[in-house]
Amino acid sequence: MKNANIIGLEESDCKNISEKLNVLLANYSVFYQNTRGSHWNIKGEQFFTLHPKFEELYNSLVLKIDEIAERILTLGATPAHNYSDYLTVSTIKESKEVSDGNKSVEIILNSFKIVIDLQRELLDITEKAGDEGTNSQMSDYITEQEKEVWMYNSYLGK
Repeated sequence: MKNANIIGLEESDCKNISEKLNVLLANYSVFYQNTRGSHWNIKGEQFFTLHPKFEELYNSLVLKIDEIAERILTLGATPAHNYSDYLTVSTIKESKEVSDGNKSVEIILNSFKIVIDLQRELLDITEKAGDEGTNSQMSDYITEQEKEVWMYNSYLGK
């Protein structure tokens, strides 16, 4: 955690936050791949609506994956990068149901619930540690994702 002193944080806090960020990174990576699968395999009358929406979502997810990995590096740790590692810690599981539009949207909503919950946990941890950089990042993600949840729920008529 060589960066801790330079950025004004405690090494133990950087280690704890980085570990939690690696869990978040794993969940985002599985979420991303599930969304790609839905984008590639969507069938039926919802295709023209959901195909571009899923692409928009996975493009957003891949940016967040990179930002989270870079934040882990900023804190002086190493981001995990193997799917085998991701699958052992991710709460989001690989999806086999990728061609049914409504089912895919439900999986996306469940995935948002998981990452938003993890990000809220990180808000608490980072606030106590004085880690404004990670705290701000998580807050921005939550604000954006709450709107996405509303839109996907509206699509399902909820």
